[in-house]
Amino acid sequence: MESFKELFSTLNRIDGKGYKAYKDIAGAYAGSLFDLYVDYVQGDPFAAPSQMSVRVDNTFPEWAFRNKSRKVAMCDFLTRRFFHSCRKLVKGNRGSGKSGMITIDMPGQEILERTSVIVAPDFVEARFIVGLPAFGRKVAARHAMEMIEQELTQIVKQSLFFEAIDSLLLQDHLFVNEDADLLRKKITDSGYVAFIADEAILPRASGIDQHPMEAAVPFQAPDSMRVTYELNHRKVSGMAVSGGVTLIVGGGYHGKSTLLNAIERGVYNHIPGDGREFVVTNPTAMKIRAEDGRYIEKVDISPFITALPFGKDTTRFSSENASGSTSQAANTIEALEAGSKLLLIDEDTSATNFMIRDKRMQELVPKTHEPITPYIDKVHQLYQEYGVSTIIVVGGSGSYFDVAEKVICMVEYQPQDLTDEAKRIATSDIEKRISEGGEDFGDVTARIPLQHSVDAQKGHKIKVKAEGVDHIIFGRQRIDLSAVEQIVSASQLNAISDAILHARKFMGKKTLAEILEQVENDISGHGLDVLNQRRRGDFAIFRKTELAAAINRLRSLKVR
Repeated sequence: MESFKELFSTLNRIDGKGYKAYKDIAGAYAGSLFDLYVDYVQGDPFAAPSQMSVRVDNTFPEWAFRNKSRKVAMCDFLTRRFFHSCRKLVKGNRGSGKSGMITIDMPGQEILERTSVIVAPDFVEARFIVGLPAFGRKVAARHAMEMIEQELTQIVKQSLFFEAIDSLLLQDHLFVNEDADLLRKKITDSGYVAFIADEAILPRASGIDQHPMEAAVPFQAPDSMRVTYELNHRKVSGMAVSGGVTLIVGGGYHGKSTLLNAIERGVYNHIPGDGREFVVTNPTAMKIRAEDGRYIEKVDISPFITALPFGKDTTRFSSENASGSTSQAANTIEALEAGSKLLLIDEDTSATNFMIRDKRMQELVPKTHEPITPYIDKVHQLYQEYGVSTIIVVGGSGSYFDVAEKVICMVEYQPQDLTDEAKRIATSDIEKRISEGGEDFGDVTARIPLQHSVDAQKGHKIKVKAEGVDHIIFGRQRIDLSAVEQIVSASQLNAISDAILHARKFMGKKTLAEILEQVENDISGHGLDVLNQRRRGDFAIFRKTELAAAINRLRSLKVR
């Protein structure tokens, strides 16, 4: 490892030369406060910034990273500190393009395992990006040295040492994350699929702002559904949702979808002050919706759709441009294939004919002429045969009262347990619709993805790139994930992009479910760095359900 003196000597030597001369500084440099690693050097001031990392001695007490929950939270906390220090200390605007930039991956409201900060017993490492300064396309060495000597040094001092941290804020961050992990385990062990704590703040500032809404009504569980758990650092009470079929009903704008949205985000932990710190959900929960136009490759949707006109096979159903009902059927089966044990559905984003067929329509159009078996007639079989629960927002069809174990009515953002009233109404209704679900749910058929069909080649290069939280550029194709609502960070999509390439190694022999398990095990054993050798700092942990969703939406995918 060279010294900082040698780094600055190199910078002085290339001062004023063409921008590509910056490539000469790639390498590792030992300093008195931190070691600097120049991992990747951009080729142009307007290109993606350079990637660097620093390592310092770990000065944090052992309690701060004693277990995985605390270590993940500590890395999250330090990433936020580093980011805000960059905003405060970096002057920026040091020439053309991205010159003068120093920043790090910025977490949102969720606490996720990331590669932005790595904590080991003897060191703390931060990975960040730097816009190496230039005037025109010529090296501005003096500005680069100032960025390292002054700005980066102060950022490291304020962000990565225990003595610079408010220990009470750090402790709160760690303990909230640890308790949320424990709470999720406790509710799962107790047979519940979701928990919403009393005093939780569920509404968000806006559809594009996940911060809590100001002056929102705090959540209060109905007495009949309230349970209490003793966690490591606090006691929490709230509404526990049992396995089976649960309806969320109520008038428009009374908080039905807000509650469901909080539950779907409950697969992740949240930072102190978010309002949803102790809203936790079964970690396999998957939001299901209609998705007109999506690609489907040989999915067995026969539990829901059979006997299509002209003899089209639904046990190996394929489509370049699926309808609302066929896409929602495929989304459901694919979630089951990926291992989901809880499905979340909002009627507002569902295909009506997939969800319900009322009595009058049954009389007008006999089942012999209707290929779709609606979800209402399969939902109970799904729970009884596969142990998969469902939480559904319903505002327009009381027929679901017949199949629900629990009915939660939202009134002015507060839940009421109206199960008994809903059952009374259902029992008193003489003109019931006829169940069309048959004797059992049907098969969830395993598929084997074919390796040659998952090709990221573009010309002579492998091209894989995430675009926000909605799209992946994969070779010559663009994977649309805009309807996969539980991807919450662009860094998750960065990791999923490379995870598809990692998964490709196992394709051709293993089923998709086995491949997902293999990728998950590799990450669990070796960390997210197993996905890419370039020590990237912009990866965040994802779930195998989202990886499956990305693979399934790759339009070249072929399965056996």
